[in-house]
Amino acid sequence: MQPQILILKEGTDNSQGTPQLMSNINACNAVVDCVRTTLGPRGMDKLIVNNRKATISNDGATIMKLLDIVHPAAKTLVDIAKSQDAEVGDGTTSVVILAGEFLKQIKPFIEEGVHPRIIIKAVRKTLEICIEKINALAVKINNENPAEQRSLLEKCAATALSSKLIHQQKDFFSKMVVDAVLTLDKLLPLDMIGIKKVSGGALEDSLLVDGVAFKKTFSYAGFEMQPKSYKNCKIALLNIELELKAERDNAEVRVTSVKEYQKIVDAEWQILYNKLKQIHESGAQVVLSKLPIGDVATQYFADRDMFCAGRVPEEDLKRTMKACGGAVMTTTHDLNDSVLGSCDLFEERQIGGERYNLFRGCPNAKTCTLILRGGAEQFLEETERSLHDAIMIVRRTIKNDAVVAGGGAIEMELSKIIRDYSRTIAGKEQLLIGALAKALEVIPRQLCDNAGFDATNILNKLRQKHAQGHCWYGVDINKENITDNFEACVWEPAIIKINALTAAAEAACLILSVDETVKSPKSASDGGPPAGRGMGRPM
Repeated sequence: MQPQILILKEGTDNSQGTPQLMSNINACNAVVDCVRTTLGPRGMDKLIVNNRKATISNDGATIMKLLDIVHPAAKTLVDIAKSQDAEVGDGTTSVVILAGEFLKQIKPFIEEGVHPRIIIKAVRKTLEICIEKINALAVKINNENPAEQRSLLEKCAATALSSKLIHQQKDFFSKMVVDAVLTLDKLLPLDMIGIKKVSGGALEDSLLVDGVAFKKTFSYAGFEMQPKSYKNCKIALLNIELELKAERDNAEVRVTSVKEYQKIVDAEWQILYNKLKQIHESGAQVVLSKLPIGDVATQYFADRDMFCAGRVPEEDLKRTMKACGGAVMTTTHDLNDSVLGSCDLFEERQIGGERYNLFRGCPNAKTCTLILRGGAEQFLEETERSLHDAIMIVRRTIKNDAVVAGGGAIEMELSKIIRDYSRTIAGKEQLLIGALAKALEVIPRQLCDNAGFDATNILNKLRQKHAQGHCWYGVDINKENITDNFEACVWEPAIIKINALTAAAEAACLILSVDETVKSPKSASDGGPPAGRGMGRPM
C-alpha cells in the first residue's frame, strides 16, 4: 500500500465526486425555495430583516442580495439574479427558478452515474434551440407609428408591474413610466430619471415632473422673503460655502489689538459681500450650492429678489447641471452666461408634508422626476423597486422591439419544441433533453401554484393547446383557466426570456462542472486561532 502524501495544509476540507455535486445541487434548490413563491401576479412577498432594517419585497434580485448566502455554489444564483437585474431589469425570480429546476431535473441522471460533461452538452444544445425558437416566434413591433409603439410599451410595463405590490395601480403607473422613458434622449440614460419619495397621500397622488425636482433644503431666516417662482430664469450652480465662518476656517490669524481684530472682521464681511455681489451681477436668479449658504447670504439674496438653496445633494446638482446646462463653479469670478444654467419655469411647491423645488422646461438634456406618494416607508421603497423594473423593461423594449407572450406561454411552447426534438435523437441525450423540456414547465406550474390553482389540470390543458399549434396560450390568472396571452396583452420583451434562459443554463453548467470543493482552514491572519496557543503553561 502506498503511503499517503499530504499536500494540503492540515485541517483542509476537500470533498469531491458525485456526493459533492449532489450537495451543491441541494444547496441551490434550497435557495430557489426561498424565492419560488414570489413569482407572478399572485406571488407572495418576503419580509427580510437585517441590522434592524425590515425590507418587504417580491423582487428576486432584491431578495437574493439581502439573503446572506454562504454556500459557494449557491452564490452563483445570486450572481445570475444580479446580472438579469442589471441587463434587463425584470425576470430575476424566473431566472433563479429556471436554474434550480434545470439542476433538479438533471439530479437523477447524476445519481445514476451520467458524466456531467454529457449533461452540460445537452444543456447547451437545449439553450441553442430555445434562443433560435424565441427569435423565430417573437413578434416585431412597428416603431414608425408612435401611437402603436406607445400602446406596446404600456402593455409591457403593465405586465412587469402585474406581479408587484402596486399591481392594482398598474394602468396608472405604466402610463407614467412610459411618459418618463419617452422624455429621455435616444441613449435612454437611467440616471436622468429621478425618483423621490414623499410619505402620505394615496398612490394615485404620485406625479411625474417634466424636469428636475428635489426636496427644499435647509434654509435660514430671510428665506420666506425670496420669490418662489420664476419664468425663463438663470441658474448659478456653485460648490462654494457662502457663510462668514468659511473665511475664518481657511486661515490662521494672530492679532495683538482690538483694532486689528476689527479689521479682520470687516475684511471677512467684505470678502463675503464681494462674492455675493459677483453672483448678483452675473444675472442669476436661482443660486444652488452643494455647500451651506448662511443667513447673511440668504438675506442678501432675498433683498434682491433672488432664490437660493444650500446643501443641495450632489446627485440632484449634477442632474440639474445636465438638464439646465451650465457648470458647477468653485469660484464666483467669471460667472457669465456660458456657465449659468437656464430653465423655462422654476417654482417651489408643497407636496404632501414637504416643499419641493421644481425646474421645468430644461433646454439641454431631457430629464424627468417621479415623485411617489404612499403610506409606509417600506411600501414606498418597494414601489420604487417595482417602477425601476418597469422603467428597465420599457427601455429594453424601445431598444429591442421584439415581444413574446408572458404568463408561461413561451415556456410551454419551448418545452413542446424541445420535447419533440428529443425524440429525433438517439442515446443518453434523448432523456437529458427530455428532462430539460420538462424543467421549462416550471414557470407556468409555479404561476398556478402561487395563485392556488390546480397546476396539473391547467398544464394538461396547455399541453393540448400547444400540441394543436396555439403557441401563445398561457395561464390566465383572473379566470383560473388558460387563454391566448398575446391577445390578452400579457407581453414581455423577447430579450428578457433569452437573457433568463442563457443565465440559467450557464449557472447550471457552472455548478455541474464543479466536482471538488477545497476549503482551507482559517489561518491566524484570517481571524482564526493564533498558532501555538493552548500548548504552554497556564497563565
